[in-house]
Amino acid sequence: MAVNLYDSAYALETAIRQSDEYRQLQQAYNEVNADPQAKQMFDHFRQIQLNLQQKQMMGQNISEQEVQQAQTTVAQVQQNEKISRLMQAEQRMSIIIGELNQLIMKPLAELYGEV
Repeated sequence: MAVNLYDSAYALETAIRQSDEYRQLQQAYNEVNADPQAKQMFDHFRQIQLNLQQKQMMGQNISEQEVQQAQTTVAQVQQNEKISRLMQAEQRMSIIIGELNQLIMKPLAELYGEV
């Protein structure tokens, strides 16, 4: 009997959305968005993050000034309790997604002898 991988993927999507970790992330995100000051600070932080990631992907050098600006912004957002909770929830979700990705890729890794 053939297995429809997309059905399994949709079931996994549903499970992720129903997980405590996702719900905590969603709640933390909503709390940040409900606070105009926290939202503005978080949006600024995300923009800096995205700009640095784009530069890295394009092989561009990141200046010392940009590094210092990023470090200062990280320090500021970590002082905000709502943003700090959101970042912790993001980290937990990222770890779970990484672990799920390892499980998904395991058959290929075994096939190619990478395990």
